[in-house]
Amino acid sequence: MRSEELDSRAQSLYEHLAELRKRLINCVLILLVATCVCYYFSEQIFNFVRAPIAPYLPGGGLIYTGPMDKFVAHLKLSVVCAILVSCPFWLYQVWKFVAPGLYQKEKSYTFGFILSGTILFFLGTMFSYYIALPMAFEFLMSFGGTTDKPMISIEAYMGFFTQMCLMFGVAFELPLIIVILGMIGLVSQKFLRQNRRYAVMILAIVSAIITPPDLLSMSLMLVPMVLLYEISVIIVGIFEKKRTASINERE
Repeated sequence: MRSEELDSRAQSLYEHLAELRKRLINCVLILLVATCVCYYFSEQIFNFVRAPIAPYLPGGGLIYTGPMDKFVAHLKLSVVCAILVSCPFWLYQVWKFVAPGLYQKEKSYTFGFILSGTILFFLGTMFSYYIALPMAFEFLMSFGGTTDKPMISIEAYMGFFTQMCLMFGVAFELPLIIVILGMIGLVSQKFLRQNRRYAVMILAIVSAIITPPDLLSMSLMLVPMVLLYEISVIIVGIFEKKRTASINERE
């Protein structure tokens, strides 16, 4: 009997790994297609990406020192843009992997999961582009007086820009991640409330790690993440009440 139980667990683990492999391959294919499309518009995208720092550059443009630098920058930007525009499609793959662990009624939330995840990811990148980056550049570029003039390379700027946008996009998915954990029973509203102080401490550490090493960037990341955490606590409580009501109806 024990041998049969172990075989069953091993088979279940194999099925989960096979499903994970399938979803990862689908995500890679989606990103490849989206990257090709974005690369076709890379010049227009690059002009848009350059806009937040352009006022602080002497000629309005970035510099590069190697013949491949600009090409590589456009390629990297195409990948980042592909992650953004293909968000609904790879979120669907994530949902398909998570859905088997949910109740039948909760599996019907596919559209809501994809829509909310896409909106949150876009809100995160927009917050970074329109609020966090301008404030960071205003502080960093004016620090230490106006005698020194910035000469920012494409490579340095792209690294800074993509890190900020992607990290804010992922950070804004926090409510979605916590709600899913609540739906599969790994966390509860009571648990989230009791461990709020530890959550804030963890969020502060994460903010310090994933943002550039300055207090302003960290604060711009931490404040919305704490607010999103509090929103998550409320939403998890709503789903718990719905689940309890559904169980009572069945009984």
